[in-house]
Amino acid sequence: MGQRLDNVTAIYLEGIRDGNYVDAVNKYVGQRYTQHSTPVRDGKEGFIEFFEDFTTRNPIRDIEIVRGFEDGAFVFIQAHQKLNNGEFTYVTADIFDTDDDAKLIEHWDMIAEVEPTSVSGRSPFDGPTDVTDLDKTEVNKHLVAEFAAKVLVGADLALASTYVHADLAQHDARIADGLDAFVSYATANGLVYKQIHKVIGSGNFVAVLAEAEIAGTATALIDLYRVENGLIAEHWVVSEEITDPSTWVNSGKF
Repeated sequence: MGQRLDNVTAIYLEGIRDGNYVDAVNKYVGQRYTQHSTPVRDGKEGFIEFFEDFTTRNPIRDIEIVRGFEDGAFVFIQAHQKLNNGEFTYVTADIFDTDDDAKLIEHWDMIAEVEPTSVSGRSPFDGPTDVTDLDKTEVNKHLVAEFAAKVLVGADLALASTYVHADLAQHDARIADGLDAFVSYATANGLVYKQIHKVIGSGNFVAVLAEAEIAGTATALIDLYRVENGLIAEHWVVSEEITDPSTWVNSGKF
């Protein structure tokens, strides 16, 4: 789509998959690099330090970029990581900010092990990948932002049908397909969104960086929504428990 997405893809594939993390960080990262992956220190040095250890521990790295798009200076990407011939399999969702030269200057991410089964039978990766309906980007972002504000943060689940298709295709392994299943899960598990930190989108895809509580556990999430004909038709999510700040080596998830 553009140089920003190309640079993000390259730091994943050249830097992490191929192990050329020093060259990649020097080529694709800007003058500053503010890091919100809590085990990784800020700056190029923090990136190099982390991935020197990561590549040593995981000598075999198969990484596929599944979805990605740009929204102004921001980039969203979803990746499938298989390490050490399947010893570990992860889904990751990342948001990057970039400078005027398309270099990466800030990074938020979520990573989770892929569940072996899902209630809906869907995987974290299947479903449409092409960005379409570029003329509807702002309308779709507004729809998702309003859904997030009123239904997720506002906890008004009765409004969900205004924004979400009854036959919602669900990729959260814990939830069945359909709007009713989402509402039932949210009610039963005390799903409460505390704050929306970012909404970025391109065409039919909109990603939301959010802070929530699930069954009493502080949780960070990147939700990805696909909008079709004015309603949210599909949902993917990667979430992490927000650990105690004493474990962070930077300013935290947000």
